[in-house]
Amino acid sequence: MGKSRARWFCLVGFAALMLATTLPAVAVQPDEVLSDSKLEARARALSRELRCMVCQNQSIDDSDAPLARDLRLLVRERLKAGDTDTAIIDFLVARYGQFVLLRPRFEWGTALLWLTPLLVLCIGIAAAGMAWRSRRNAVASAPESVAPLTQVEEKQLAEIVAGQDRRS
Repeated sequence: MGKSRARWFCLVGFAALMLATTLPAVAVQPDEVLSDSKLEARARALSRELRCMVCQNQSIDDSDAPLARDLRLLVRERLKAGDTDTAIIDFLVARYGQFVLLRPRFEWGTALLWLTPLLVLCIGIAAAGMAWRSRRNAVASAPESVAPLTQVEEKQLAEIVAGQDRRS
C-alpha cells in the first residue's frame, strides 16, 4: 500500500508540474494594472493580440522585455485617453507595421501568409488524388499486361505440377 500511495503522489506532483509549466506566463506588473476593471480587461485583451518586438514569439502580455512593458503602458494610456480598441491597434500598426500583430490582417501584403496553408492543402489533396488514380489504373491494367502462356509453357507447367503431385 505504501508504494502505490507514493506512486500516486509522484503522479499527482508530476501532473501539477506539467500543468504549471503549460499555463501562460503573465508579465503584467502590479503597477501597470488599471483601477477600472473594464479598461484593464480591454488592455489585457489587446495585449494578448500584440507581438513583443523583442521576443517575437510572445504577446506583450506574456513578455518580460522592457519594450513589451512600454507597449503595455502605451496601450493603457491610450485606453485611459478614450481610444477604441481599433484605434489603438491602428496606431501601433502605423508605428511598428503589421509585424506587431500576432494575427496579421488579411491584406494584399499578407495574402501569401494567409493563403499558403490552403495552397499546401490543395496541393496535398491533388497529389493524393493523382497517386490514388495511378494505383487504380495500375491495378486495372495489370491483368491485360500478362500475355497468355504458349503451348510449350503450358506443357512445362503441367510437367512441374505433375512432378509436385507425385512428391506429395
